[in-house]
Amino acid sequence: MDIEKIKNNMEIKNNYLSQYACLDKEAYRFKEENDNDIRTPFYRDIDRIVYSLSYTRYMDKTQVFSLKDNDNISKRMTHVQMVSKVARTIGRALCLNEDLIEAAALGHDLGHVPFGHTGEKILNEISIKNGEGNFNHNIQSVRTLMNLENNGLGNNITIQVLDAIMCHNGELELKEYRPVKKTKEQFLKEYEETYHNQELIKKLVPMTLEGCVVRISDIIAYIGRDIEDAIRMNIIKKEEIPKEISNVLGLTNREIINTIIMDLLNNSLDKNYLKLSDEVFNAIKKLKAFNYEHIYSKANSKEQIKLYEDMFNKVFITYLNDIKNNNKDSRIFKIYLDGMSDEYLNKTTPERKVIDYIAGMTDDFIISEYKEMIK
Repeated sequence: MDIEKIKNNMEIKNNYLSQYACLDKEAYRFKEENDNDIRTPFYRDIDRIVYSLSYTRYMDKTQVFSLKDNDNISKRMTHVQMVSKVARTIGRALCLNEDLIEAAALGHDLGHVPFGHTGEKILNEISIKNGEGNFNHNIQSVRTLMNLENNGLGNNITIQVLDAIMCHNGELELKEYRPVKKTKEQFLKEYEETYHNQELIKKLVPMTLEGCVVRISDIIAYIGRDIEDAIRMNIIKKEEIPKEISNVLGLTNREIINTIIMDLLNNSLDKNYLKLSDEVFNAIKKLKAFNYEHIYSKANSKEQIKLYEDMFNKVFITYLNDIKNNNKDSRIFKIYLDGMSDEYLNKTTPERKVIDYIAGMTDDFIISEYKEMIK
């Protein structure tokens, strides 16, 4: 077998990438690895993410709507696949590194907690109250890959992919996305500071143009799809979308995605940054505001939110006490801690262990844990 020829075939795409793309040879990790693997570095990251346990749990995690009896409503699994597809379309059109893009897109929400952003807000309050700093799902996604997967040893993902995941915050739209080069030390400094500086989350900028693509693709992937889900749930009607928005972006998810992608490509081709036109950018901002008022604010009732708060707090307190009392019969030991490395167990506070455990849970799992505790 001609291994070198096979490797060359795997790497040949680098010859056709833009001068602004991140080449495979630029990839670097925290730990050196054997180069006998025929896969390129970012391609290897894709596999590690897809085969991770946290990726499998996407299938039962909320995107926007929780506890709804409708199999056509988006879950976290479908969302990350849509982000990947949108991002790879943009990446291919701009001749960027699709492997880096796909790895970051598929891994960007691994740290999302049960019940979506509502659950994230509750876990953030618990984390701050218990001295563990801010909880943000993008940071937890990085932590999952660096410190939790592989029984607490981490998956040794490239810094470029980890950085793209850390900086993906799709809640914050920008007119322009300009990458900022970083060293390994600068990446880690930003990562650590987010636990103590919530404002920093809003200022994180990816180190690669590919990371910028993933960030804007997060918005593109959900902004129209959430409308279609809300229509299926009879929360809104298509006719309610203001004409000043629909006349620019369109009414369907397909039209919205196509409009934004084509506008982005038109303004970004052969540039070292991504840019939207004023018209499309302003329409996106207005559509997001519309979605927040008419969809996201109505996705969970007050009763549901109160139930989630009770659920998270009960599970957190119960398992924290189990750890402090060394209750080896507790499910947090049997299901989670007993399989973790000494490195993780010795360097992690009891509070952080419980936060990690809860963050990794699916919707159904935390419900079952809660019901078991209140029997």
